[in-house]
Amino acid sequence: MTTAWASPEKRIPGVFSRLGVPRNGTLLVHSSFKACGQEGGDPVKVLEAMLEYMAPGTIMLPTMSWRFVKSPSQIFDELETPSNVGILTEIFRTQYADGRSIHPTHSVAAKGKNTAILLDGHHLDDTPCSANSPFGRLVQTDGWVVMFGISMDCCTLIHHVEEIVAPDLYLQPAEQAEHYKCRRRNGEETLVALRRHLFLPRDYWQFQDIIAAEGKLSVSAISNTVVRAFKARDLVAATTRVLERRPDAVIARPGQRYRMM
Repeated sequence: MTTAWASPEKRIPGVFSRLGVPRNGTLLVHSSFKACGQEGGDPVKVLEAMLEYMAPGTIMLPTMSWRFVKSPSQIFDELETPSNVGILTEIFRTQYADGRSIHPTHSVAAKGKNTAILLDGHHLDDTPCSANSPFGRLVQTDGWVVMFGISMDCCTLIHHVEEIVAPDLYLQPAEQAEHYKCRRRNGEETLVALRRHLFLPRDYWQFQDIIAAEGKLSVSAISNTVVRAFKARDLVAATTRVLERRPDAVIARPGQRYRMM
């Protein structure tokens, strides 16, 4: 029997199951290992527990590289460009992933049966989180999101709705798109256009509040690591409703919780 004092990796399967995450589905994990690490967790064991749970399906982790690829003079390399969004993502992309999407700033790595379906269109559009990106295809495949030790302000899926509903409000103009050379693992090079997200104060917590009120957010914890789970479609539907009524609703007002993104 798993107890409250069991190591983090021992508790992950039970927590994911209670949250409703389907093992044979598609899961995107946003992660921070800080709390687990402070409690003696091992990042490889924690990651392997997630991989084992999702073995019948597909698991994705963002491997974003906007800290390393800052200008068109820098090449994104699928194998060599590091991830700047946490230790779990870097271990995953280098040791376990079946593939990584081709994008200079917002790539995603995946492992499992739907890897190609989720990753192979990211380079097609000029916005980072378009319908052809792994974020858009997560919605199309009825996937789930887990926020593991990290809060809603890091939920990239909300960018997807910004790009669909009000791209001119949240992105650089199309005429200012940057063009990046991206190198695939087989050495093939692809030119990818990028309209960067504007640096705005964003309030993403409001959408967590909405899906929680609708009973579509599940929350658990592994010691001090808070774990939130929800269907991608539920968050996108809630965010779309808000932005269609008021396209600038994401932009935080004075006194609101926000993060510059």
